[in-house]
Amino acid sequence: MPYAVRRPNLYARRPQPIGTINVTPFIDVLLVLLIMLILAIPAPVNVTEVDIGGTSTPRYPVLETNALTIDGNDRIAWNGQRVSTSELRAQIAAASALRVQPLLRFEADARASYETAARTIALIREEGADSFRFVGNEKFRDFD
Repeated sequence: MPYAVRRPNLYARRPQPIGTINVTPFIDVLLVLLIMLILAIPAPVNVTEVDIGGTSTPRYPVLETNALTIDGNDRIAWNGQRVSTSELRAQIAAASALRVQPLLRFEADARASYETAARTIALIREEGADSFRFVGNEKFRDFD
């Protein structure tokens, strides 16, 4: 059998070297670094610290039972004395710091805004008052 000689096809494309850089390993390294960065960042916490700049000493005495009222014009009173929000915060903090916490009796007027009452209740909760009661809810029993 005669020996066959293969000749290359002169018209076929010859393989050319690839002149571009393989970026797949580069992308893999970047993704790993991104994941490491995400895991290293601390998780966000829903806390907004605000310096209210109020006094830390109570202005009025803290009794065994204290009345916290809101009148129809959204004015807050501690045992009948009008107080600002920062003064109220100091009063509640002083009451919460006692070994036996005094009772806080909360009473809002029917015309008081819901926002003021909700903010006052949130302030009481923030300051750590455990002995808290709603008073005078019976006046809201009948709707006219």
